Amino acid sequence: MRQARDWFMKEFKVKTLEEAGQLCPENSQNNAYLRMITSYWDMVASMITSDVLQPELFFQSGYEMIGCWERIRDLVPGIRQLFGNPLYLKNLEDAATMYEAYLEK
Repeated sequence: MRQARDWFMKEFKVKTLEEAGQLCPENSQNNAYLRMITSYWDMVASMITSDVLQPELFFQSGYEMIGCWERIRDLVPGIRQLFGNPLYLKNLEDAATMYEAYLEK
C-alpha cells in the first residue's frame, strides 16, 4: 500500500480515461496500484457515509482521501459507464462532497 500511495501521488496525473489507460494498462502494476488506492479510499468513505466513522473527526486529519478524489473526479463518470456501474466509487464521491462542505465552513 505504501508503494501504491507513493506512485499515486507522484505519477497519477491523468486527465482523461485514455491517459489513464496508457498509464495503467490492464494487468499492469500501475493498474493494481490504482485499484488499491481507489478501493481503499472508497472503503474508508463507506465508513464515513454510513456513520461508522464520525465525519468531522476524520476530516480533521484525512486530507489524503480528498486528494485521491481530486485526482480521479473527472474520470469517474467514464469509468462508471465503462463498467456499467453507476455506483462505482459512490461512497468516495459522497464523502469527498461532505469533506468539501466541511472545508468551506
